[in-house]
Amino acid sequence: MTYDRSSERGSATAETAVVLPVLALLLAFALWALGAISIQLRCVEAARAGARAAARGESAEEIRVRAREVAGSGAEVRVDVSDGEAMVSVARVAAPPWPVLARLWGPLVISAEAIADVEGLP
Repeated sequence: MTYDRSSERGSATAETAVVLPVLALLLAFALWALGAISIQLRCVEAARAGARAAARGESAEEIRVRAREVAGSGAEVRVDVSDGEAMVSVARVAAPPWPVLARLWGPLVISAEAIADVEGLP
């Protein structure tokens, strides 16, 4: 019994043509996920920096400035000081890499918060 390979001619090219876009999509998603993790870490550090500034008794505007310096552009910073505690919340948006995915998934809002006791308050 003989096997005729002429019917398989070009199948490797066709399989590659199907697999490459899928691999490109997976790579783009992985890079976006790494970027989202980086944003999460920056939000956590920014909230901590803002809470430390609040604990030292700095003004709400100074706290926001310090938190935005760490979190990066586009960060939303909220400061709430009450009952001798300061809570600093930092949020940023991580948009998917392509507009088509942005319409399907929507933006991912990444946030962090930190609480600190304010010095000098009774």
